[in-house]
Amino acid sequence: MHLPSLTNYDSYRAWRGDASRWLPVARDIADGHGLSCVAPHVFSTGTNLVIALDDGLILKLFPPFLRPQFVSERGALAALRGRLGIPIPDLIAEGERDGWPYLVITHLAGTVGSEVWPSLPEAERERVLAEIGAVIAEVQRVPPGSLLALEPRWEAFMRAQIAQCRARHERLGLPAKFLTSLDDLLRDATELIPMSAPPVILTGEYIPENFLLGRRADGWHVAGLFDFGDVRTGWGEYDLLGPSAFMAAGHPRRVRSLFEGFGISRNDVTFTLKRRLMALMMLHSASDPLRHICIAGWPDRVDDFVQLQELIWPD
Repeated sequence: MHLPSLTNYDSYRAWRGDASRWLPVARDIADGHGLSCVAPHVFSTGTNLVIALDDGLILKLFPPFLRPQFVSERGALAALRGRLGIPIPDLIAEGERDGWPYLVITHLAGTVGSEVWPSLPEAERERVLAEIGAVIAEVQRVPPGSLLALEPRWEAFMRAQIAQCRARHERLGLPAKFLTSLDDLLRDATELIPMSAPPVILTGEYIPENFLLGRRADGWHVAGLFDFGDVRTGWGEYDLLGPSAFMAAGHPRRVRSLFEGFGISRNDVTFTLKRRLMALMMLHSASDPLRHICIAGWPDRVDDFVQLQELIWPD
């Protein structure tokens, strides 16, 4: 029972599609730690192999070319343990099999946000966004510690993103009418975005797929946070982009709830802040505005990125 030496996403996806190739290895790893794996549940979403074991535990296997995600997740779980007001997974065990690092973590109670968000009443969406803003701020108050050593460092990451940004968005199909405005945004990016400010912990992915909601007497609340494979350190506003694009989606009260939860007052919401957020959104490691900005028909409603930032973050 061996895991292969896969080197790219295409070969990994094809191999992952056949559970008979890797489930016996997962069972063997669990057995090696004295853990039960009688009725495993395989999570089909996400990048890495994630298998629910028995007794409320999860095995997360990282292919060799995604070792940096293992390092980020392990470091983030250690740095954040006991420091947040909401649950995150506890790290139970770690190891490596055939060059594949893995973690065994606890399974959190709650419902994945993406299952609940579409049906939430508007008032509850605003409350959840305020809670997410507060969670982001709470995470960023935790000292980064060893996470500061994660590569690439913020300035190098930003400069690399700037260098390839135009080509990326042309490849992803950004309408040509936005390219001049994108060039203007990239020209100003290094002045808009602090490159050497004290870095904070960033997950890059405060999106409905990566947090849990729990129902109380008064409705749904944020109940847990998981998936720290993309953690880096840098400028804190970077983590407002996921909830801005996927959840606030240009609704003024939702935007205000997110900002106020994070600690940005209405008076702080200036043209410069919006332009910086717009630059960060285009430079995000997962940036794909045509597919990720959940505002219906937005490319036909604006002509440049100044108009777009007002659409995403209205006053």
